[in-house]
Amino acid sequence: MILIDSILMDEEIIREHFACDLNACKGACCTLSGGEGAPLKKEEISMIQDAIPFAIKYLDERSRIILQKNEWVGGSGDDLYVECIDDADCVFVYREAGIAKCALEKAFHEGTTTFRKPISCHLFPIRVRNFGGEYLSYQPFEECKPALQYGKQEGTLVIHAVKDSLIRAFGEHWYEQAIDMTTQEEQ
Repeated sequence: MILIDSILMDEEIIREHFACDLNACKGACCTLSGGEGAPLKKEEISMIQDAIPFAIKYLDERSRIILQKNEWVGGSGDDLYVECIDDADCVFVYREAGIAKCALEKAFHEGTTTFRKPISCHLFPIRVRNFGGEYLSYQPFEECKPALQYGKQEGTLVIHAVKDSLIRAFGEHWYEQAIDMTTQEEQ
């Protein structure tokens, strides 16, 4: 375990290789079976609600119906998540050339919204847990094997693969400290 400020982080985040290979996995992280979709923070709900009008045009009819009925958030209290369709596809999934992608992120990249996607999606394969303080755990899925291979081939560590999301979640200063830990590890 590594402690940076008050946040614990798995050492694998600075040691293991990972780089998404969408052509191999086809966006599997957005379509996994298991019921619950991406974990949500309460403060993200209103931001997503504001982004839906810009993202909805990329979605199929089933997703649109769920969004229009405002039934896209599951769970209760602090245990909230994005609903899935047929126990698999995130309600925000659309497909492009056979690859599952996020309609929220597409709208963000087109500049029509300022909300990219839930931070839990952006941080993947890192999951944020809370055990009296935040704890970052490295949890790739079986479907991520191509990302492990591609990361090794490219020499990309997990911490580099998720740089933008770590900065978004914890700030530039925190990320620089984490990179310093990576450099120390390599020496």
